Amino acid sequence: VARNNFHGRTTTIISFSDDETARRGFGPYTPGFRPVPFGDAAAAADAVDERTVAILIEPIQGEAGIIVPPDDYLPRLRELCNQRNVLLIADEIQAGLARTGRTFACEHWGVVPDVYLLGKALGGGVVPLSAVVADSDVLGVLHPGEHGSTFGGNPLAAAVGSTVVSMLRRGEYQTRSTELGRHLHNRLRGLIGHGVVAVRGLGLWAGVDIDPALGTGKHLSMKLAERGVLVKDTQGATLRFAPPLVVTAEEIDWAVDQFADALADSRP
Repeated sequence: VARNNFHGRTTTIISFSDDETARRGFGPYTPGFRPVPFGDAAAAADAVDERTVAILIEPIQGEAGIIVPPDDYLPRLRELCNQRNVLLIADEIQAGLARTGRTFACEHWGVVPDVYLLGKALGGGVVPLSAVVADSDVLGVLHPGEHGSTFGGNPLAAAVGSTVVSMLRRGEYQTRSTELGRHLHNRLRGLIGHGVVAVRGLGLWAGVDIDPALGTGKHLSMKLAERGVLVKDTQGATLRFAPPLVVTAEEIDWAVDQFADALADSRP
């Protein structure tokens, strides 16, 4: 697993989390995980041994602040997993389903993992829906009746998810995320030096580092909420912009203008 990951808040997941807010007061922790730096394929290779089952990563780390890895990272992990007979598991719950301009973020690097973890957008904003997606030689180790979920696979959620998949097949939302994402990032980068320190991300997903002199990410997110713009603060001084895939260029301009005003109002 990668350091600074976010894969959820169940007990096994927080066992390999760096987030003390999620870990503190919970346990006992599940053993057997080896955290290594995100983006460091050599460290991953050093951590793999004959008992390793899988490498689990977010292709772009979300809660860490929209961290995009080096271009050779995912291809090197894919090669490593092939060589060592280890599964490559990609958590695409935040990064996938057209958010970054591709159906899956892994596609930016030409990588196909052995297992996809999908959720959130899979329910189309209508119902909660998640899925583990893999070929039959992987998922075939589970047989009918051996694994289940009270909230998994109900007819309405399955119908919504199937509709989302059919919409993604058209490519419309991947194109929108690419084109409008370019516009979003250009506008946000225009604020560097005016309260913004750095901008990262792909498609309609951006991590924006705030000048600490203007306050915390939480402070700026509250100022934006007062202006009708909802963003997620993370890592103390970072804001995550993730507009809906149906957003327009005019709405992006309005939101970034509100952000610029909030930055100006926060200057000492």
